[in-house]
Amino acid sequence: MPETILTVDSVSKHYGAYELFQGVRFHLLERDRVALVGPNGAGKSTLLRIVAGLEQPDSGRIIAQRGLRIGYLPQEPAVPSGRSVLEAALDALSHVRALGEELATLAAALATVHDPAEQARLLTTYERVSTRFEAAGGYDLDVRARQVLAGLGFRDEELLQPVEQLSGGQRTRLALARALLADPNLLLLDEPTNHLDLEALAWLERFLQRFRGTVLVVAHDRYFLDQVTTRTLELSFGRLEEYPGNYSQYLVLRAQRFAERLAAYEAQQEYIRKEEAFIQRYRAGQRAREARGRATKLTRLERLERPREIERLQLRLTQGGQSGRTILTTTPLVIGYPNRQLFRTPELVVQRGERIAIIGPNGVGKTTLLRTLLGQLPPLAGTIRFGQGVKPAYLAQEPRFDEERTVLETLLRRHALSEREARNFAARFLFEGDEVFKPVSALSGGERRRLALALLALERANVLLLDEPTNHLDLPSREALEAVLADFEGTILFVSHDRYLIDRLATTVWAIEGDELVVSLGNFTDYQRRRTAERPEPPRTTTLDRGRSAPPRAASRRSPRQVERELAQVEHMIEELEERAQQLAEDLDEATARQDVEAIAELGAAYETVMRDLEQAYARWEMLQEELAGLHVGG
Repeated sequence: MPETILTVDSVSKHYGAYELFQGVRFHLLERDRVALVGPNGAGKSTLLRIVAGLEQPDSGRIIAQRGLRIGYLPQEPAVPSGRSVLEAALDALSHVRALGEELATLAAALATVHDPAEQARLLTTYERVSTRFEAAGGYDLDVRARQVLAGLGFRDEELLQPVEQLSGGQRTRLALARALLADPNLLLLDEPTNHLDLEALAWLERFLQRFRGTVLVVAHDRYFLDQVTTRTLELSFGRLEEYPGNYSQYLVLRAQRFAERLAAYEAQQEYIRKEEAFIQRYRAGQRAREARGRATKLTRLERLERPREIERLQLRLTQGGQSGRTILTTTPLVIGYPNRQLFRTPELVVQRGERIAIIGPNGVGKTTLLRTLLGQLPPLAGTIRFGQGVKPAYLAQEPRFDEERTVLETLLRRHALSEREARNFAARFLFEGDEVFKPVSALSGGERRRLALALLALERANVLLLDEPTNHLDLPSREALEAVLADFEGTILFVSHDRYLIDRLATTVWAIEGDELVVSLGNFTDYQRRRTAERPEPPRTTTLDRGRSAPPRAASRRSPRQVERELAQVEHMIEELEERAQQLAEDLDEATARQDVEAIAELGAAYETVMRDLEQAYARWEMLQEELAGLHVGG
């Protein structure tokens, strides 16, 4: 039975008179994988900070297991300056490096001391520190740091780059690497998928699946949550509710609970109406006594609250006239800038009604391609031709606004609307009441995205070019946007790292692989299946204990059930080996304390054997996970 490592007990938080949340309760268990979801502004980040001990609740308490090590990644992390990317990552392992420095000091002392008693004392200390250093992976620090940084998308040549030269996205990825390397018991992650490309997302999922600690994560990536989490906490309207299962299972259960509560509320309201009608009718008649009894009973009735739905975007995209059958054709293109070629494309043809997802690693040129197709940038070679009746509209990744104007002024300036029409329209994008008078400079990332979508909806285009359309949107808003785009009758070309959106929307994938654009029919799952079948490649390693990857292997001929059975056996073996390693480490400490040299040697050898077996079990677990994933994709 997993132990509880942290309890959140009746925690409340207010800002002035505004109640953010109240009476929040939940437990975190060993090896838990928990998602914290809810609309923007519900207080998810604040709750994470309270759990991390960085902010105090107004009431309630956090009860943490003694010695609990907590790692925390905020949405806007700070990273140390004055060093390289690799050095900043290694700083997260300062506690292990300190053990290494202590070992070096002890070794130097042993080389100069001649007194047998002092030598014995130093040797005992050296062996104890050495055991701790090895158990913490001290001999592989550089390899571990490089593996994590590579997994999160840092190239070798970027590892020596000064932190000061990093972009905002790179800083976030570096902070995530530091949090993962610190190897805490509890990992608190606030939007860890921001700024990760598809390969880095897949790497992070594999890392967290085999992470031996507990994870509490806030994320707006539905695919990621389904892959990683097994329990969901929803924070909304100041209250927290718990649901078993991942995000997709949570959606089903939440809909069921809402329907049940709404039915109970409506049944109670009908009962109240009937009772009030009876009381009113017989208040002064022969049945007055019965009416008074019913009135008393009614006043004591515990009234149910009407269940509230999370507000969603009321987005509608109206096509501005039908285009010709062919939207766009090109000759082979060279995409890039005068001093830097990014990639080449084959001849491209876009037909009316297509939904084309553009994918590839960060920095490869996806946005540049969109802007080139739109005519904002010239291709380095080749020509682009639009078809008849094409009316394009572009949603930039970070749209530019006049920061001094209000939301209302921005809408009125861009389109011929009356003030009343503009306010009603803004309300559909969750800018209600006085929120329309907010200056753009005061808007959050999610609010800026909603304003950009409002302007897009007013364009009445028949071809949409969208650059990361779900950026900064909370999950309800993403789902609303996804539904609207699926119903749009025009043509869509979109850049996205949202695999859930790509799978639902895309009819074709344009994947930038190296210096070429590859056209793949179907959605993201179809692209993955084809890529695995045609060009199988070993994934980025998630093994942090050694610097080698698992060797390539032949495609599995086994059934998923057979692989799952072996996977369960390996997981059981890992649990037993971890328990054995923990017991040996404790025995080794005791032997060192009593200076039992023979026991130290025997236990040390046994510990090394168990750790080697554990490493092999981890490697086998990882191979089986990949084999099972391949069978599911291929089936």
